[in-house]
Amino acid sequence: MDSNRLDGLTAIVTGASRGIGLAVAHRLVAEGARVCITARSPEPLAAAAAQFPEGSVLALAGAADDPQHRREVLDAVARSFGRLDILVNNAGINPVYGTLMELDLAAARKIAEVNIFGTLAWVQDTYHHPELDFASRGGAVINMSSVSAQTPASGLGFYGISKAAVEHLTHSLAAELGPTVRVNAVAPAVVKTQFARALYAGREAAVAAQYPLGRLGTPEDVAAAVAFLASSDAAWITGQVLNLDGGLLAVGGTA
Repeated sequence: MDSNRLDGLTAIVTGASRGIGLAVAHRLVAEGARVCITARSPEPLAAAAAQFPEGSVLALAGAADDPQHRREVLDAVARSFGRLDILVNNAGINPVYGTLMELDLAAARKIAEVNIFGTLAWVQDTYHHPELDFASRGGAVINMSSVSAQTPASGLGFYGISKAAVEHLTHSLAAELGPTVRVNAVAPAVVKTQFARALYAGREAAVAAQYPLGRLGTPEDVAAAVAFLASSDAAWITGQVLNLDGGLLAVGGTA
């Protein structure tokens, strides 16, 4: 790891009190960035922030799909850091598991509100913020997708649909915001987090056996990919979705 690759840059990571978001924040700070982490619940977010070196992290609690929260975060980043270079749209929800035929449409609307519209709203608000100069600094956006966007996954139908929308949104934003802003996404398979626990708990060995690399993902696997896409090493990469799946899709597997 080049520990200076992101030196002097500033990032926002949503949904960062645990799991993938927290690992991404740690990786960005390790590579030299200052990071604002957000999450819905204040106490877990404060505990997460306490893990970082003093002055490297700003923590603000709130709902990712709340316009007021987004304004507060962006204004705080402008006051505290004076710039923004990286936006990691990691916040996402999946409160339902089951068939599309039994799907509660109110829950589906909430999934779409957070996963799709929330992702777009963060990009809009960041791009238009008058003090952050995100576009003029050559900002990088990394959205969180899932391999369930690319192949149906049992029980995860609408979640996968929402992430398919995020992938198309990524392509569209990259086309619209270039050459000043790069927009990419990462699409993990099953990663060992609390969010994905129902997909592997009690049968991890059997699930991992489906993967050519023989193991499930870790939050650190995803964080490494995000850091690469955020860095100048990816300066000629935009509109891409990077699958992080241990080879699962190559052998016709599903999450």
